[in-house]
Amino acid sequence: MKLGNFSISLAVKDIAASRAFYEKLGFGEIGGVADQGWLIMKNEGCVIGLFQGMFEQNILTFNPGWDADGQTLDSFTDVRELQKRLKADGITFETEADETTTGPASCTLLDPDGNAILIDQHV
Repeated sequence: MKLGNFSISLAVKDIAASRAFYEKLGFGEIGGVADQGWLIMKNEGCVIGLFQGMFEQNILTFNPGWDADGQTLDSFTDVRELQKRLKADGITFETEADETTTGPASCTLLDPDGNAILIDQHV
């Protein structure tokens, strides 16, 4: 099963302080708007999202349809198809993508330890 590009979405308290910290670790900004409380940063193949005031805990994030640079892929498995497959395997969801739609959509689930997983399709 191909879930798409992986990143970790970090719930941060001070986006400027977090940006400065991760820049010291070699991450550079590749997207986002700090004034809106979110930035996407990359160091080689590692991608992190910094999100201030948007959610309470860190989230494992998969983006169907995107490569590691946020570029749209020619071919990918749609989030609704992934959701159907996971449901068929007995996975339950916290939120679900509307399976009657196309295009951008997302769904969320929890692993056995309560870690949040977001499958967030932007295309």
